[in-house]
Amino acid sequence: MKEFDYLGEGEVYLDSACQSLRPRCVIDAINKYYAEHNSCGERVKYKWGIETDEKVEETRELVLKYLGLKSKKYTVSFTLNTTYGINLILSQLNSLEFKKIVTTEIEHNSPFLASMAFSARTGLVREVIDRREDGSIDLDAYDFTKAVVVLNCASNFDGRKLLNIKELVKKVQKSGGIVIIDAAQAMAHSVDILRGVEPDAICFSAHKLYAPSLGVIVWRDDLMDKMAKLFVGGGMVDDVTVNDYIMSAESKEHRYTRFEAGLQAWGEIVGLGAALKWLMKIPKTDWKIFEQNYTELYDYLKGSDKVHLVNKEANPTMSFYVDGVDSHMLGNALSRDNIMARTGYFCVHYYLDHVLHLPPLIRFSLGLHNRPEDIEKVKKVMEKILY
Repeated sequence: MKEFDYLGEGEVYLDSACQSLRPRCVIDAINKYYAEHNSCGERVKYKWGIETDEKVEETRELVLKYLGLKSKKYTVSFTLNTTYGINLILSQLNSLEFKKIVTTEIEHNSPFLASMAFSARTGLVREVIDRREDGSIDLDAYDFTKAVVVLNCASNFDGRKLLNIKELVKKVQKSGGIVIIDAAQAMAHSVDILRGVEPDAICFSAHKLYAPSLGVIVWRDDLMDKMAKLFVGGGMVDDVTVNDYIMSAESKEHRYTRFEAGLQAWGEIVGLGAALKWLMKIPKTDWKIFEQNYTELYDYLKGSDKVHLVNKEANPTMSFYVDGVDSHMLGNALSRDNIMARTGYFCVHYYLDHVLHLPPLIRFSLGLHNRPEDIEKVKKVMEKILY
C-alpha cells in the first residue's frame, strides 16, 4: 500500500497486535494539526480552536458510525488507552449496584488485573470463567445476576472471538448486570463482531487501529447513573464554588466530559478521525490480499511438525513456539533479517503460562501494510530456522 511507503526494502513488521503502523494520511493529519491549528479544544473561541473542535466532534461521530451505534444512546470519550479506560470505569462504579465481577481466563492483563483491583476495593466476589476454543462462552453454565462482566471480544494471542457476544450482553443486562468490552484487538480487523451489539461500554486503543496512541471509551449514557464522581478536574465542569461544582456531563451535549478530565490529546484525536475515514474506504481487494497473507502464513506454520500453534484457525494474529528453539532467541534471529515480531506471553500470563503451561511464545500479527513479499520472506527465513 502506498500509505505505508516509508517501510524500507525488506522490512517486515509483524507486531500490529501491539500497535499498528500509521498510514500517511494519519501522519499528515497529525502534522496538519500541529502546523496549522494547534490549539486547546473546547477552551478557545479563535479560528484554530474552532477547527480543532470541529475535527474532534467529527471523530466522535466517526467512532459511533464505525461501530454502528447511535448518539442518542451512546457517548464517546477519549482517554489514554484500553487499560486506562477499563480502570477508569471500574474505579468509579457504585459497588452497591452489583453482586460480583466476572472476567474470563483468556484475558489480557488489562481487564484481568482491573477485575482483581475492583474485587479488592469493593469486597465483591470475583469469578474467572472459561472460554471455549472458539472464543464463545457457555452462557447456561454461569449466573450473571447483577454481575459486572469485563472481557475481550477478540483475543490478543490467537484472535479468537466472542462469537455469542450478542447473547451474552442481552443475558447480563437482563439479569441486572453490565458488560464492559475490551475491543482493543477487534477494532482494526474484526469490528463486524461488535456491530449491532449494545454493551454498556466498549474500550479500545486507537494505536491498534492505524491511529495514534490514544484510548477510547464508548459508553451507554445510562451507565453514568451507576457511577460515583471520583475522578474530576479541568474540562469537566461548568461552574465551581468554594465547596461544590456543576459537572458539564449533566447535559447530553457535553456528556463525554464524564471521562475527560484535563487537556486532551487533540492531535491524536484528529489522527484517529483520519484513520477511521481511511479504514472505511479501503477497497475489498485490499482486504482480500490481507486475508490471503495471513492465511498463507498460518497454513505454512501449521504445516510444520516443529511448530506448535495456539491458534485453531487462521487469523491475522497467530502465536506459536518451535521445538527446541527459545522463542526470545527466535525473535532475535528474525530481527537480524528485519522481521519484527513479539515474543513472550503478551500480557496473558495467567492463561498461557499457568493454565496451558506453554513456554514463551512468538507472535506474528499482520496488518494492512503487509505485502505478499513479506510473507515469502518470513517463510524463507523460517525455513532456515526450522530445517
